[in-house]
Amino acid sequence: MEQRSHIYGVLAEFATPEQLLEAVKKVREAGYRHIDAFTPFPVEGLYEAMGLKRNNVPLITLLGGLAGGIGGFGFQYWVNTLAYPMNIGGRPLNSWPAFIPVTFELTVLGASLCAVFGMLALNRLPHPHHPVFNVHRFKHASSDRFFLCIESNDAKFHVEECARFLHDLHAHHVTEVAND
Repeated sequence: MEQRSHIYGVLAEFATPEQLLEAVKKVREAGYRHIDAFTPFPVEGLYEAMGLKRNNVPLITLLGGLAGGIGGFGFQYWVNTLAYPMNIGGRPLNSWPAFIPVTFELTVLGASLCAVFGMLALNRLPHPHHPVFNVHRFKHASSDRFFLCIESNDAKFHVEECARFLHDLHAHHVTEVAND
């Protein structure tokens, strides 16, 4: 493994999603694990080809919804039965049907806030600057080009070997990415 702190990785440019998908499969077969792909739109099969694991956003959303619902119901119960009980017309203090609208709203609020902030945290966002932004050709990543980056923290990383390997995968352009 070549350790160069000033190199982030090697970036390869591909013209089609099929070329990128094939390159990702071959890069993974070659033993590289610290890779990233950049595409202008979702590419079917890329997630699996990169060997990414499922994320925890659904679990975080569920827990946020449960916390919001239980918290909303619990707060209403506490207010109506313990903190400020009001006997109105002989009705029970803990009339749960009256608690349903607020419980539902706080369930939705808790789930949605946890989903948004959980996704941001798991994706390490916001990320206002990334080393690949310094590559001039990377501006096409949001319109019509597909990029694959082998990062320098990979155990098999060696600049010249990675660049040669990506060229052999029919990349249109291969660039070293500086780490700033």
